[in-house]
Amino acid sequence: MAEITAALVKELRERTGSGMMECKKALQETGGEIETAVELMRKAGQAKADKKASRIAAEGLIAMKQTTGAVAMVEINCETDFVTKNDDFRAFVDAVAEAALGSQSADLDAFLASSMANGQSVEQNRRDCIAKIGENINVRRFARFASAKGVLGSYLHGARIGVLVELEGGDADLAKDVAMHVAASRPLCISPEQVPADLIAKEKEIYAAQAAEEAKDKPAHVIDKIVGKIVEGKLRKYLESVTLLGQAFVKNPDQSVAQLLQARQAKIVRFERFELGEGIEKKTDNFAAEVMAQVRGD
Repeated sequence: MAEITAALVKELRERTGSGMMECKKALQETGGEIETAVELMRKAGQAKADKKASRIAAEGLIAMKQTTGAVAMVEINCETDFVTKNDDFRAFVDAVAEAALGSQSADLDAFLASSMANGQSVEQNRRDCIAKIGENINVRRFARFASAKGVLGSYLHGARIGVLVELEGGDADLAKDVAMHVAASRPLCISPEQVPADLIAKEKEIYAAQAAEEAKDKPAHVIDKIVGKIVEGKLRKYLESVTLLGQAFVKNPDQSVAQLLQARQAKIVRFERFELGEGIEKKTDNFAAEVMAQVRGD
C-alpha cells in the first residue's frame, strides 16, 4: 500500500475537482493507487448525477461563441442562481459553448455524446461538474448557425436571453439589431406562412365568437359579412404581432422589421431564440430546507 501523502491527495484533487477529505478517503480505499482512485471517484460522481437527475434545474446561463462563418449558443441549467456564479460551473458552460461552436451534431443526444476539448464527452463533463458542485446540471439545448455567405449575428441579454440570426445581405450591425429585436419581441416565426395552421384555426375560432357577440344586434343578412371582416382584421393584426417581419422594429416603432430589411436590401434567413428556463416547471422550495439538503449532500 502506497503512503497517502499530501502531494498524492493534491494530485487527486486537481484531477477530479473533489474535496480534500473525499480524495483522501478514495486513496485509502484504493491503497494509494491514484488511477484506481480516479475511477472510483468518477463512478461516485456518476452515482451523484443519477441521484440528482430528478431535481428541477431551471436556473443557469445562456452562453455564445462566434467565429468566422459560425455562431453557437447553449442553455445550461442548474438548480439555484447561486451556482451560476461558481467558477467551475461557469468554466463548464464556456467549454460547452466552445464545443457547440465546432460541433456537427444533428441533435442534442449526438452533441452530448460528442467530445470536448479535454477528450471527454459533453455528458461525462456534465456528470463530473455535478460531482464537483453538488447540484443537478443539464445541458438543455444548443443551436449552431454556419454560413459561408450569409451574415451571422447574435445578441445576449444578461445571460438569460440569447438570439442567433442569419441574414442574406445587410451587415453585422443590422444582424445584431435584428437579434436584439427578436430578444425583446419574441416572434414565433419569420412570416405568416410559417405560423402553424392549428394556431391560426384556434385564433379564428376565438375571433369569430367575439365578432358574433359584437354583431348580434345587426340584421341577420349582414351578420356573416360583418363577422368575416372582423375576423379578417383581427387575424391580420395577430399575424403582424407574432411574426418577425410584421412586428414594429423596437428601435423605430414607425417601421416594421420587413421595411427595415427592405431598406437595407437584406432578408432574414433564420433565427433562434433561447430564454433561460422557459417551459420548465419551477418549484418553490423552503430555502432553509434547501440549504440543509445541500449540507447533507442529498
